[in-house]
Order: sequence, then structure tokens, then C-alpha cells
Amino acid sequence: MPASRENQKTKTGPSQKAQPLASYFHVHLVSDSTGETLNAMLKATASQFAAAKPLEHIYALVRSRAQMEKTLAEIEASPGLVLYTVINPELRRLLEIRCSEIQTPAISILDPLLNAFTEYLGLQQSLRPGAQHQLDDAYFRRISALDYTLSHDDGQMVWDLEPADVVLVGVSRTSKTPTCMYLANRGVKAANIPLVPTSEPPPELFTLRKPLIVGLIASPERLAQIRKSRLGEMQATSAAEEYSDLDVIRAEVLRAKRLYAKNRWSVIDVTRKSVEETAASILTKLSARQNR
Repeated sequence: MPASRENQKTKTGPSQKAQPLASYFHVHLVSDSTGETLNAMLKATASQFAAAKPLEHIYALVRSRAQMEKTLAEIEASPGLVLYTVINPELRRLLEIRCSEIQTPAISILDPLLNAFTEYLGLQQSLRPGAQHQLDDAYFRRISALDYTLSHDDGQMVWDLEPADVVLVGVSRTSKTPTCMYLANRGVKAANIPLVPTSEPPPELFTLRKPLIVGLIASPERLAQIRKSRLGEMQATSAAEEYSDLDVIRAEVLRAKRLYAKNRWSVIDVTRKSVEETAASILTKLSARQNR
């Protein structure tokens, strides 16, 4: 069943296209690697169609004819869009022919990029499945970055901040830790320092030369909302009430802004940014700094 409407299942043949009002539709992600690229592409594309929700079917590490045949049987059982990254020419051909027979769209999402690279560079593709996941220097750099970031979270090991690529500074609930973890997954060594109203930042922060220091801020109203939600049903105390008090938070944010301005640190307002967007801004700043 390629698609179904909310609160109503409609049987359709494999040759029928999903109706415009369909709420759910099947998407088959076929990869000879981990499928991460396909998953990211699906999320980015599906986000532009709020009325339609993809039902994901993931087939990772499909590298033999037997695996492909099993995958195709499941696609035939639940027809829908097929997105694939398959290098092996025989397996690609098998997938494309079978999808054509059942009139199911099959899209190779990397072909336009690979063809453009081939034409521009004048080089042939290596045809290696999962080449981006090799145990190479980049892989070990990510592992090293994750290890560093975990051990330098929330103000830990401030005496060892100089090896960091990025140091994030911010008041509580400005997404310092998740942003650092996202950066670490990109191979960036990231540490973070919380700004606490009752104490001064560690002096080691002001002597750093190598790391890019970025100050994170958010609107006091948004921070108050997040902090109240964080406290939840915890027992009310004077400290808890102060933690989520709007006037107290305004004072914290103002103090942080003055600190950033005084030290001429880069500043990112995370009020309306996701972790991914914040990390993208940081990576852009880091790239520009390294290029200089």
C-alpha cells in the first residue's frame, strides 16, 4: 500500500501514484553502506512536505544478489519511493529493472554528484561501497574528537582547553553540550564552559590562543521556558525558583553579552536555531578562521 490517508486506509495497486492528500507513504532506502546518506537526504526532502509522512524501510549493507532479492520482495509488498546508493553495476541494474516492472520510482541520489565530479575532475569513480566509512585518518579523528569532547564537557578539565578546536561558552540551557557532541561527530574537538551567576569563568579561558571561542546566547523568555520545563515536577526550592526566574535570567544574559563583547568572542543567538544550525554556523566560522 503506497499511501494511506489519516484515519482511513485505501487499497491501491502498485502502478497508482500517491494521492495529493495522502498522509503516509512508503519510502525504501537501499544502500550498500550504512544508509546514513539516504536517511539524511530523506529527512531534508520530506521536511518540505508537512502533510505527508514517510514510512521508512531501511536496507543497509546490501552487497549480494541474495540480499537484493530479499530487499526487492519487501519493496513489492509495500510499493513506494525507492532511494538508493548502490555502487555494484549488477545490483543496480537488478534494482532498477524490478522497480520499473512494478512501476515504482527508483532514484539514485548520488548519481548527479558523482557524474559532476567525474566530469570536472576527469577521474573515474573507485566503485567502493561505503568508501566514506573506512578506518582512515578522518575516522580516527572523529573518535579522538568524541573522546576529547566527552572529557571536556560542562567545564571539566579546564587546564586542558588549548588542544580544542572550539570552546563554547554560555549560560545554562543554551545547548552547549549537544552542539559540542554534534561538532565532535564532524571531527571537531569541542569543549564547553558554563557561565554560572555565582562564580567567575575559569581564568584559563582568557589565555587560550588556538581554539575558536564562541559565546552562545538566547532570549531570556526562551531560557525561562526551557528551564521551567527542565525542572518539571522537581521539588520547588528557592534555588529552583531563582534558576527559572525571568529577571534573574535577564541579568545572566546581559552579563554574558558583556563578557563576549569585552573579549571580542564570536556570538551566536540560539533562540530559534536547532543544534544542527548552530553547529553549521560554528563550522563556517571555524573554516574561515583556519583559511585565514
